[in-house]
Amino acid sequence: MTLVRTTFGRRAFIKRVGLAGGGLVIGFSWLAACKDATPEEVVMMPDEWFEINGFLKIGDNGMVTIMSPNPEIGQNVKTSMPMIVAEELDADWEKVFVEQAPLNTDLYTRQLAGGSQSIRQGWESLRMAGATAKHMLKQAAANSWQVPMAEITTAAGVISHEASGNSAHYGEMASAAAQLEVPEEVEMKENKDFSIIGTSRKNVDGKKIVTGKPLFGLDTYREGMLVAMLVHPPAFGMRFKSMDAASVKSMPGISDVFTFDTYTEGTRMSFADIATFNTKVAIVGESTWQVMQAKKALNVEWEEAPDEAYDIDLFGRILTTEYPSGKENSDSHSLGMAETATRKGNVVRKDGNVDAAFKKAAKVLERSYSCPFLAHNTLEPMNFYANVTEDHAELIGPIQTPEFMEKSVAARLGLTLEQVDIQMTRMGGGFGRRLYGHFLTEAAVISQTVKRPVKLVYTREDDMTFGNYRPAYYVTYKAALDENNEMTAFLVRAGGIPESPLFANRFPAGAVENYQAEEFTIKSNVSVGAWRAPRSNFIAGAEQSFLDELAEMAGKDPIDFRLELFDKAINNPVGENNDYEAERYAGVLKLVREKSGWNSQQNGKHRGVAAYYCHNSYVAQVLDIAMVNGQPRVDKVYSAVDCGIVVNPDAATNMIEGGVVDGIGHAMYSAITFKDGAPQASNFDKYRLIRHGEAPRGQEVHFVKNDIDPTGLGEPPLPPVMGALANALYKANGKRYYHQPFMSNKPLLG
Repeated sequence: MTLVRTTFGRRAFIKRVGLAGGGLVIGFSWLAACKDATPEEVVMMPDEWFEINGFLKIGDNGMVTIMSPNPEIGQNVKTSMPMIVAEELDADWEKVFVEQAPLNTDLYTRQLAGGSQSIRQGWESLRMAGATAKHMLKQAAANSWQVPMAEITTAAGVISHEASGNSAHYGEMASAAAQLEVPEEVEMKENKDFSIIGTSRKNVDGKKIVTGKPLFGLDTYREGMLVAMLVHPPAFGMRFKSMDAASVKSMPGISDVFTFDTYTEGTRMSFADIATFNTKVAIVGESTWQVMQAKKALNVEWEEAPDEAYDIDLFGRILTTEYPSGKENSDSHSLGMAETATRKGNVVRKDGNVDAAFKKAAKVLERSYSCPFLAHNTLEPMNFYANVTEDHAELIGPIQTPEFMEKSVAARLGLTLEQVDIQMTRMGGGFGRRLYGHFLTEAAVISQTVKRPVKLVYTREDDMTFGNYRPAYYVTYKAALDENNEMTAFLVRAGGIPESPLFANRFPAGAVENYQAEEFTIKSNVSVGAWRAPRSNFIAGAEQSFLDELAEMAGKDPIDFRLELFDKAINNPVGENNDYEAERYAGVLKLVREKSGWNSQQNGKHRGVAAYYCHNSYVAQVLDIAMVNGQPRVDKVYSAVDCGIVVNPDAATNMIEGGVVDGIGHAMYSAITFKDGAPQASNFDKYRLIRHGEAPRGQEVHFVKNDIDPTGLGEPPLPPVMGALANALYKANGKRYYHQPFMSNKPLLG
């Protein structure tokens, strides 16, 4: 057992009787770090690290309710987080209820779904919560039975004292436990003693999902609710000028048609408020169909927008985002990035002297890679329910950043934070799109204007043309080999519209003596945002494709070539800011080599490999392609993953498999292009996604077993598979793929 401190200030924990008939409700700090130096060590923590922001409830019947504060977007935190609490509590999982908590900044912090951080950030404080509740239950039993607490044991929700023969379920001691002081320190389990963590548990919402129970934002319905939709400019670089609303207002079921600004002048926006088209038209009516017909009939006149700039509060740093005037085109985007990449960029990292090394090189390889803008295309389009009165705002819907949006909507409506109530529904996809909650604010402003409860719904066309896309990126790599085919220099120059995908301190930084990383950006009025595995979703595939071609030029096996570089990073690393652990990186490559039978005869299969580190986790993948009627078909993908302790293996495997399919599909087909500022795809007839028959015929997922605390998992499997795919395609047809999408609108399966 490991001892950890629980109380470091009056707000570290709370307890109270909270259930009819007696029960225990215990609060705990969601982000409280309680790192252990060595087993049995008491870890001291500063008072200011603690806030009240989570709780579990134990009823007098022994049932346990565990609240899940973080938004659920399919990453399964609503199951995995309670599993962690239940583990330390020694609860009977069959007697655990899980509830989605509403936004409550007094009780919770980091009620956020993003960056693959939910489990990583909550790991230790979740365990502490369960361990503290168990300690208090054991103390209550010891007091009741007049026996030493050290002799009390717990298992599956039952407290026992072997010598006296006494036993009780948790509910019988809950009321007494609620009267006790919270202990200053508690024991937490050794990892080897886990009985819930590391076992597969079904999604707590699984049955509700497959039986169509109302869980999602679009399911929200209230008596007297109106439906609202938006009309926004048809192209980036344009804004509202005028409209003829009179004829539309007279259409059946239409209540109102008006313009509004999502954010008023002088608003200091957070990163979660990004929205290109600030002035929009709202159409409000009795039914979705009636509003859609009015939207089609409305005649709106648009005009060109001027240069604009907004200040964005990025976690305390104020950044100015500029939107230049003009209507942009994809051709000029591509030419602009390619031309800019020929010039020296802003040097972010420099080890040694790459110029001198290139002059002395026996061989030099230089290649450029690019990718287009991408839409998020969540299955459930943006939507939110709002009921705003003079002194209260009730908001219900799917949002990844509720805490940020609470502040934004309160400021926009002129309410206090206490007057804003945000309730989170399960989300039909996020992928970063729902980090940006302007649609929540839009719903609130519309409700406030019409003085009625409304549900704002985006059409698919709205969702795909509104922006917040994955940026367009471009990168040039240049590497030098000496006469022994050892890499002596590496240059990366990465940029994009409007941001760079560069991670200057990631591999192969640290593995080569002469290394230089440069970046550039090009301004745009196309709004962008986080897209699953931001920046990594492009740069990983490009890097891994380049390394494969470099290995071929060196005459080396692609895995051996990478492992040689990792050996250098392990034994003689260059620089001090490398943000990866070379041993773990090499470990997943070795594991995928073993599990895929990399060196065995493949019977007509064409193999590609890639490995990447992001979101604190390591993933290596081998992808097999078979040629069918002259067309490539993905036959099987092997994934080796080091994400620390795996809380729920089945759920973790599902995330890896889903990320693989997602990455393959977008690398092969997807793109948002522009002509005179207008997106050229507004629905799935023109925006190509992977089909069921094009998914891999099989997948194997293998996790590295270790005792490292859990790290990210929702995003890490996607980036490397794009590189593994490109490398396998080359083996299959002899063609290198430098620009995504690899096969625009052509079928993967012949």
